[in-house]
Amino acid sequence: MCGIFGYIGKETNAAEIVLDGLKNLEYRGYDSWGIAVVPVSGAHLRSQNHVKVAVKKRVGKIGTATVDDLAYGSIAIGHTRWATHGGVTEKNAHPHLDENKSIALVHNGIIENYLVLKASLLKKNHTFISDTDSEIAVHLIEEYARTKPFGEAVRLAFCEFEGLNAIIAFSNKDTMVVGARNGSPLVVGKGINGNFIASDASAILPHTRSVYFIEDNELITVSERKIILREAKTGRRKTISYTRLPWKREDGSLGKYPHYMLKEIYDQPTILRRIATHDSQKAIQLAQEIESSHGTYFVGCGTAAYACMAGSYIFSSIAKRHVNWAVASEFGFQLEFLNEKSFVLALSQSGETMDTIEAIKKSRNHGARIGALVNVEGSTLFRMVDTPFALQAGTEKGVATTKAFSAKIAQLILTAGVLANDLTSGKKALKRAARSVSALLKEDGIKRIKDTARVLKSSEHIFVIGRGLSYPTSLEASLKIKEITYIHAEGFAAGELKHGVIALIGKGTPRIVFASKDDTYAENISAAFELRARGGFIIGISEEPHAIFDVHIPVMSAGIATIIPNVVVSQLLAYYLALEKGCDPDKPRNLAKSVTVK
Repeated sequence: MCGIFGYIGKETNAAEIVLDGLKNLEYRGYDSWGIAVVPVSGAHLRSQNHVKVAVKKRVGKIGTATVDDLAYGSIAIGHTRWATHGGVTEKNAHPHLDENKSIALVHNGIIENYLVLKASLLKKNHTFISDTDSEIAVHLIEEYARTKPFGEAVRLAFCEFEGLNAIIAFSNKDTMVVGARNGSPLVVGKGINGNFIASDASAILPHTRSVYFIEDNELITVSERKIILREAKTGRRKTISYTRLPWKREDGSLGKYPHYMLKEIYDQPTILRRIATHDSQKAIQLAQEIESSHGTYFVGCGTAAYACMAGSYIFSSIAKRHVNWAVASEFGFQLEFLNEKSFVLALSQSGETMDTIEAIKKSRNHGARIGALVNVEGSTLFRMVDTPFALQAGTEKGVATTKAFSAKIAQLILTAGVLANDLTSGKKALKRAARSVSALLKEDGIKRIKDTARVLKSSEHIFVIGRGLSYPTSLEASLKIKEITYIHAEGFAAGELKHGVIALIGKGTPRIVFASKDDTYAENISAAFELRARGGFIIGISEEPHAIFDVHIPVMSAGIATIIPNVVVSQLLAYYLALEKGCDPDKPRNLAKSVTVK
């Protein structure tokens, strides 16, 4: 879950280009960062005099960092870290260097056999200064480079790694950057004044829209004028077919908003209207896959898993069809029933979530057909399935996903509508949801949510309940609060209160109750009364006020799509609660956008 960026080209401000790239990738990891550059021959090296490879590494967020003290050069690589091996220290930050400080490397993933490799290198008198598995990689490349060309040294070293990894490296003796991947994402961009390599295509977008998504066990050699692709295991050369990114550069900018999370929340009405208007054919194709299957399974992780759970309710209600759902990280342990008639649909924002990718690989091994609802076109998940469906929600940089959840739910509602021969009703529901979300985003709605956040900011625990579709809503609401405010929040099925949960309720305990005007309304209000009787403080999220609510946040009904504005309330509440507590909503502790390690 680290960010990787590299540049090689005509420009001599390579360090600044890489720094900007890393700032675009900080959502992939932000406990430390670093940049290495090959100094231009004869260049003024500023504070890096006589260093073969100029390096700057720091602990903490990249924020307003500069590289004014780094050498000028036309080759540079950089890294934003999310620690897996070794603590958050400057010595553990990337890039890592070899003994002679002539080779630099950045790494994403885990080298599972690093202890074996390290023991072998220690016998050859290599000295290590960090606690990471990543440093082993650069020393192994150094060892091979004693007798092999640099590109071949990288290839041979990479072939010794066990686990899921991506690396890029350079030597100050060669005008190239070499990268390789197995499991962890890597993409190369072909530019006019140089070429780029990164862990996420969005970071390359400011420079070029012509990219190649590197596949597993491929090795890429990037120079100023050439990009050469090879099989990592054999070294055999392969043909590159470039993809033109459909994204707009401005999709990844903050614009008038103070945080990406808030910007992405405000994007949702537009996305919902677009899906309702333009995505009918996508829903028809997905419905055909589900209709022809004998057993359909939705899988995802985190927020995507709750979208899968919501999908099971949506398909039952609209299409009168049973759909199974599972947390992707657990699905691999319960899929012996899959066969060639099964259809597995993976839901993901990034398309790089390793647990979901592993579940899909195992499903394919059982003969199942595979589909994916994914936001990042060209991502690993998007490329590996039989039928990919692009959410097209635009670049999402907030670590806590928001608009991608709404887009997934919207696509599932349309698809269920197709199966019920009533696509029109699904479109109408999404348009009502867009109006409902827009109403929440008006001044009065935001003020009410801000006031509620101030009431909750000192809470140690928050409990969230709902029945029917309001149950996955409560799970997602509690996750958003946990992710970015660090308050302990739990979501429960309202009917489970008396089966143990109610023991947690004490005087003044905040309880969020989702009470949509559907067939679960009476049961949810009844649960609120049970909580009030035991001293609970009730925050009601419902179309209409009720005497049992201490605080009421009104949400215009959108029928089956009311889950979307309900979840938007929780997104906004978590966002403003994070601000009240002094937390950065875009960069929650211990989390990164793409979970690319297991």
